[in-house]
Amino acid sequence: MMRIAILGATSQIARDLIVSFSAEKDKQLHLFARRPEEVATWLKTINLPERYLVNDFTVFGEQEFDAVINFVGVGNPAQAVVMGNSIFDVTLHFDDLVLNYLQSHPTCRYLFLSSGAVYGTSFNEPANRDTPAVVAINNLAPQEWYGVSKLYAECRHRAHPEFSIFDIRVFNYFSCTQDISARFLITDILRAIRDKAVLQTSAENIVRDFLHPTDFYKLVSVLLVAPEINAAVDCYSLAPIDKFTLLAAMQKKFDLKFEITAPVSSINTKVNYYSMNMISADFGYKPSFTSLESVLIEAEAMLKMPRYN
Repeated sequence: MMRIAILGATSQIARDLIVSFSAEKDKQLHLFARRPEEVATWLKTINLPERYLVNDFTVFGEQEFDAVINFVGVGNPAQAVVMGNSIFDVTLHFDDLVLNYLQSHPTCRYLFLSSGAVYGTSFNEPANRDTPAVVAINNLAPQEWYGVSKLYAECRHRAHPEFSIFDIRVFNYFSCTQDISARFLITDILRAIRDKAVLQTSAENIVRDFLHPTDFYKLVSVLLVAPEINAAVDCYSLAPIDKFTLLAAMQKKFDLKFEITAPVSSINTKVNYYSMNMISADFGYKPSFTSLESVLIEAEAMLKMPRYN
C-alpha cells in the first residue's frame, strides 16, 4: 500500500488525479486543503464520500507518507494576478512545509507541480533539454512572478540531492472539469461554442501541447515508482497542435465560428509554448493522446455536461 499526501486538493488537476487514483486499491490518499469542507463536499458529488481522509494543513506532518504531491498554487492567469506578489510567499511556505517533512522522513518522495513558465517568457522555439531559464531580472514584470516562484522552488529542490524530488513542469493541461471562465485559448473557444458566439482571434499562429488527464496520471504513476532521483521533467503529449489546425478541427466537430482580426503585437507572446524535453520517457512514460485528441475528447464530454448548457 502506497501512502500519498495530496497538498492542494481543491485544484482542478489534483481532483482529476484523485479520481484516476480512485480505481487503484494499492493507493491510500490523504487530502489536504485550505478548505477541507469543500473537498469533502466534492468527494460526495463524485460518489466517493469518506473514501479518503481530508484535513487542513495544520495536521500535515503527523502521518507517515511514501510520497507527497504538491499542487498548491494558481491554475489560471486571472488567479495569478489576484495573488500578486503573495505568490512568492505562498509557493515558498508550502514548499518549505514539504522540505521540512523530508528532513525527518528522507525516504518520502516529493512531486512538485511546476510549470513551463520556469523557462521564461520567450518561446520562439519549444523548450528542450538544453534550454536555459531566462529571467529579465532588471525588468521583471508582474506576469513573470508566477514562473519565477516556480523556478526558485526548483532551484531549492536541486540543492537537496539527498532527497527524491521530481518537479513536473506542466505547459497546457485540459480536461472536461476545466473552469470555462478562465482566459486561455481553449476556454475562449469553448465559451464561443457554448454561447454560439463568434470567436475573435489574431492572425498570429501559436503552438500548444494539451496534456490529457489520463496522460498526466500515467506520468505521475511512473514517477512514483521511478528510481530515486532529484530532477525535473516536462509534460508532453503525443503531438502538439497549432492554433489554426485546432480551430479548423473545432469548427468541423462543434460548429465553432471564428474570425481573424489584426495581428496582436506583443513581445511576450509564447509562440511555441511546449517542450521537446522528453526525459520522462527514461522513466517509462509514454503518452496515449495527441493534443488534438485530448481536446476533442474532453471538449465533447464537457459540452454534454448540464452546467455548460
